[in-house]
Amino acid sequence: MEPDVDRETEDVEMDPAEAQEIEAEGRYVTAELCGEEVQIIPPSAWRSSWQRMLNQGILDGFAEKVLHPEDYEYYLEADPTIAEFMEFVEAAASRSGESLGNSRGPAPSSRRTRRR
Repeated sequence: MEPDVDRETEDVEMDPAEAQEIEAEGRYVTAELCGEEVQIIPPSAWRSSWQRMLNQGILDGFAEKVLHPEDYEYYLEADPTIAEFMEFVEAAASRSGESLGNSRGPAPSSRRTRRR
């Protein structure tokens, strides 16, 4: 199943490089936040700094970066709980076919090594 995609891009106030990336990506996925569908940049297009904001609990800053500008206004009005916001982010990731789970690192080798 293909994720909900908005192929329309609008002029938004953000760093020109960020705007170019989003325009090149050309899409948002949608997920429900406090009862309303909102548009979010898919996790594969997030900058590392945005992910750090999420991990550090800087939710307003993170939301401002990843939400469509009109939906960011809704986010501020809705004032979701942390649990509601994290559920929303997880739903957006699964809608885009991605996982936000922690990486466990590389798998161990299946070959046994000899001890000396």
